[in-house]
Amino acid sequence: METKNIGLRGIEVADTKISNIDGEKGKLIYRGFNILDLTENSTFEETAYLLLYDKLPTKNELNEFNTKLIEAREIPKQMQKNMANWRKDADPMDMLQAFVSALAGYYDEEFFSKEASYDKAINLIAKVPTIIASWQRIRNGLEVVDSDPSLSHAANFLYMMSGEKPDIEVEKIFDVCLILHADHTFNASTFTARQVASTRAHMYSASSAAIGALSGELHGGANTEVMKMLLEISKIDNVQSWIKEKLMRGEKIMGMGHAVYKTYDPRAQVLKELSRKLATKNKEPWFDKTEEIETATISEMKLQKNKDIYPNVDLYSASIYYMLKIPMDLNTPIFAISRVVGWAAHIIEEKFAEAAPKTALYRPKAVYVGKDCGPEGCEYKELDLRE
Repeated sequence: METKNIGLRGIEVADTKISNIDGEKGKLIYRGFNILDLTENSTFEETAYLLLYDKLPTKNELNEFNTKLIEAREIPKQMQKNMANWRKDADPMDMLQAFVSALAGYYDEEFFSKEASYDKAINLIAKVPTIIASWQRIRNGLEVVDSDPSLSHAANFLYMMSGEKPDIEVEKIFDVCLILHADHTFNASTFTARQVASTRAHMYSASSAAIGALSGELHGGANTEVMKMLLEISKIDNVQSWIKEKLMRGEKIMGMGHAVYKTYDPRAQVLKELSRKLATKNKEPWFDKTEEIETATISEMKLQKNKDIYPNVDLYSASIYYMLKIPMDLNTPIFAISRVVGWAAHIIEEKFAEAAPKTALYRPKAVYVGKDCGPEGCEYKELDLRE
């Protein structure tokens, strides 16, 4: 198999016990549990515990884990003061990457024991939402809202961001969104985190690198582009013609298609129903328009290219976040609120060879296709002799 310049698609680079995708059947598994079961029965906190510790917690274990997360939510006031020095129009992902990296300057980055690594993971999971919510308040000239220990992980973020406590239905919708985005095997950001961890860099460094990978529009920014598309298409009656013209020009429809799933993304199934529920609750048009985009794209792809295509996780998450009054440029940082759990689990697995006989530094081989001046190399000429 030719392996060059294909983004490592289909190349098995390591074993993992954390998650698995069956792209043909449209199944996503976290530590042996179907994602659909988890969204139906679990919470984000419980799912985070499962991904980190490879088991569902007992009641006492979950209570202790929740307590640790709540106690670790606050970030140093100096970090918030430093945020005030940033440009107000700075990219939130640049901000997040910088301040996650900065955590190493405030907290012990010791990473050599597994127990210490779990502590770092909890610290990251708890603080990433606070960093993002603080930035949202500060850049808009608003007072920072302190966390509320009575609120869940999902509800507390929405509260710190907006200053208003969400109702139970909104809290549940956002909680399920966090569960769905918590891990997804060896995607670009997770693989980046594992590569960095393989050098024995600490968790804050590996997570910061993962945030950098997530910031790219081909990985984490797709749902923002979906919402821009929804806003650009002024009326639902215009969807069919808009999609048809877009595909005829050879352009992609954001939120449709996936590199691994060859059928309906199971996360999109859940998000579709959540978008429907929220649109009905808020009496907003975004679900209907999104569903029309799905239908039109499937139809036109079959008609124009005789190919099947299905929604991915971004198609319906875009409208959900918009209806939750989340600014569009925070869509990708919110992705990180959830995915930091998966990153931490993979970093620990990589660091301690939990799915391999021993640890190993990633060192792939490249094929040189540059200039060749013979076996002795090109002749070096002094600067004055060069033409």
